[in-house]
Amino acid sequence: MKVIEHIRNAKGTLFSLEILPPLKGQNIQSLFETMDQLMEYQPAFVDVTYHREEYVFRDAGNGLLEKHVVKKRPGTVGICAAITNRYKVDTVPHIICGGFSRQDTEDALIDLNFVGIENVLVLRGDPIRSEGRFKPEPDGHAYATDLVRQVVDMNEGRYLDPDLRDVQKTNFCIGVAGYPEKHFEAPNLNTDLKYLKAKVDAGAEFIVTQMFFDNTRFFEFTAKCREAGIDVPIIPGLKPLTAKSQLSVIPHHFHIDMPDELVDLVERSRNDAEVREIGVQWCIRQSRELKEAGVPVLHYYTMGKAKSTAEIAKAVF
Repeated sequence: MKVIEHIRNAKGTLFSLEILPPLKGQNIQSLFETMDQLMEYQPAFVDVTYHREEYVFRDAGNGLLEKHVVKKRPGTVGICAAITNRYKVDTVPHIICGGFSRQDTEDALIDLNFVGIENVLVLRGDPIRSEGRFKPEPDGHAYATDLVRQVVDMNEGRYLDPDLRDVQKTNFCIGVAGYPEKHFEAPNLNTDLKYLKAKVDAGAEFIVTQMFFDNTRFFEFTAKCREAGIDVPIIPGLKPLTAKSQLSVIPHHFHIDMPDELVDLVERSRNDAEVREIGVQWCIRQSRELKEAGVPVLHYYTMGKAKSTAEIAKAVF
């Protein structure tokens, strides 16, 4: 079932989650163990992230270094198929611009269509760490809006090869990312909202937000979206803190602020066990307020760990 259909058919706020593919060399069992702990809360859908290639330099044995491409977390399509088969739950694979040509994208979407996946979350994706700034592949997309258009084209039966005959239309429900505190590359929130509206106008049917720790930011963001003419469902993304180090790591990587009250609580904690409890209770409070406000879905970034999310889901759903 499509995400948008889940939302339309729901009688209240739904539960969903995002998981990471296992690292290369690991099996899928650890992921199943995470899923086993969360399935009792009946997630409407499960996002599966995609991680683009990274580069490493290895000694070539002649005093020179050779550049090698590595993928640390492959397998998004296979994992989506495995989860759907094992748990009978809808999955939402991430489709990104980075590392893909338009032909690569078309091939990936064909594979997803073949295994019965009906949803995709379309993202530009992060730059390669060693490069600093995002660079599209030759004949790839530089912006998520263009990637949305390619998915829409396939939904309408338009493939890259104009000579194809009797083609079958795909049927993807398209989600995109939203940033309550703006994307870090946007000069301001209003400009970022213009980019978001362009993605919706191109065919996106729902929005999932970047994590945030202050619900006021989400409510203000939603109001500004509506004022800008963005009328698709907006799903808040939440993550419980689990370690004191995240006070600096999360703002650095995700470019978000944390409320003074939360920072004070974490700074006074004696160990990460106390931080995890603070993170759970804070996220429960966020979730309850958002649920009371009537958000369509509460979406949790699990980072491959189930315990905190399970405690939150038990308290909220």
